Amino acid sequence: MINHVVLFKLKAFPQKEKEEKLAGLKLALESLVNKIPEIKFMEVGLNYQTDSKSFDIVLLSHFNSVADLATYSKHHEHLKVVSLFTEVIESRAAVDYEF
Repeated sequence: MINHVVLFKLKAFPQKEKEEKLAGLKLALESLVNKIPEIKFMEVGLNYQTDSKSFDIVLLSHFNSVADLATYSKHHEHLKVVSLFTEVIESRAAVDYEF
């Protein structure tokens, strides 16, 4: 199995707007589970410290193989969500590993 871990840091937004954006991004990611069969597990977490200097969102997802992760990465529904993130993130970090 492949564990795909991604951390996102949003650009600076007023607190209320940041919370709304985070909630929308979380829903968008979670919606992928029902649209992309290669996803075997997904968990999306929001940092409760919204004024923190650390990352704001974590995505944990599992795939049966590297090929399934590649299929997910290119899937049109995933690319729609990527475009939402591209507009609002300051930085991103990712790690993929076998477990």
